[in-house]
Amino acid sequence: MKSLVDHLSQYAAYHRDPRNIASHFIGIPLIFVAVAVLLSRPGWPVGAVLVSPALLVAMASAWFYLRLELRLGVLMAVLLGLSVWLGQVLAAQSTTVWLGSGLGMFLVGWVIQFVGHYYEGRKPAFVDDLTGLIVGPLFVVVEAAFLLGMRHDLKQQIETQAGPVRVNPKRAAA
Repeated sequence: MKSLVDHLSQYAAYHRDPRNIASHFIGIPLIFVAVAVLLSRPGWPVGAVLVSPALLVAMASAWFYLRLELRLGVLMAVLLGLSVWLGQVLAAQSTTVWLGSGLGMFLVGWVIQFVGHYYEGRKPAFVDDLTGLIVGPLFVVVEAAFLLGMRHDLKQQIETQAGPVRVNPKRAAA
């Protein structure tokens, strides 16, 4: 299994333009929550827990993150839990509200992602490696930590492999 640094460095190599990174702070959370919303139907009560495809995907994702690093894994598990909770709240509404909110967030999130990649001048990471779909949310959390002045060691390791974020970005040739 690839290490945390390997996954994040591979993903970061597709995200060196600060405008692209900024777009991911909006697009990825929208997609992240939208998937939880859309997968929250159907749901089956098992004791006090409502088991849905969203819960099963969240549990598998949390396991992936926890295997990479305990601290980040716990944070990602909390974020997944909040997304599943919101997904269940919206799934309990009318089909129009559930489907409209889920599809709306999903589509808007992807449009924002592709605008960011226009500035990057490079296709999204998942096109070359599907693990980019699960690493993307972790990338956003780690980038937020970097902005808060945390995890200097991790940032340095990633930049050693992927290069630094461009300071004065210009639209790269596509």
